[in-house]
Amino acid sequence: MSSNQPEQRLGIMSAMVEEVESLLSELSNHTSEVHGKRTYHKGRLFNTVDVVIVFSRWGKVAAAATTAILIERYNCQEIIFTGVAGGVQHGLNVGDVVVASRLVQHDMNATPIFKRFEIPLLGITEFPTSECRRDQLIKAANTFVAAADGTGLNTMTTEEQRQKFHIAKPKVITGLAASGDKFFASKADLDQLRNDLPECTCVEMEGAAVAQVCHEHDIPFSIVRIISDSADDSADIDFQAFVKEIATLYSHGILELALTGSS
Repeated sequence: MSSNQPEQRLGIMSAMVEEVESLLSELSNHTSEVHGKRTYHKGRLFNTVDVVIVFSRWGKVAAAATTAILIERYNCQEIIFTGVAGGVQHGLNVGDVVVASRLVQHDMNATPIFKRFEIPLLGITEFPTSECRRDQLIKAANTFVAAADGTGLNTMTTEEQRQKFHIAKPKVITGLAASGDKFFASKADLDQLRNDLPECTCVEMEGAAVAQVCHEHDIPFSIVRIISDSADDSADIDFQAFVKEIATLYSHGILELALTGSS
């Protein structure tokens, strides 16, 4: 590579500050810069890969703006987004993992000009994730939730913590994830989403925006979501405690296993 060619990096985004801070503890040659009210952290993660790590903030616009800066300013050639999500698919429980196979914007509706969920001028309704990286992340997530050694959930958390958040036998699935600028907190809204998108596994607020920006720049991307609640009014989980005590361990552990090839 010539000296005047920009260095290529992996962009890692999260909508949770706690997940970013956990990764920063593993970052060597750490430098940081502020752009657009976000701090972009550069360095080498797990002594394996050059990265830029950033807290995306919440919602589609915030995520899209952050993704564009990672690609245009930092020359990131791949994006991975980690975070939490509400479970939509029946049978998903708190602590389960969704490695998205494709993303849809559930609040995109430009009918009658375009069909429901179609992105205007792109002619598509769903954005597929990177197949190669998806397979790595699925393998890493399965290792993390099942491992009995120090790299796994069972040894990184106590039995009391797992009981507190009703985590018993977490599983890993892949499928359609839906994104939109709406926090789902009622059974009626969740039932409507299931009716509108029968294949939807989980719902969150950023992934499909990241997907669209990456699609328009021909950049591969991946989305990993830990189920934090059931996206209705029945959840009794302390969300902030879950993020701090559980979700941060998931994202850190899964990324480490996937990027170091330890899974």
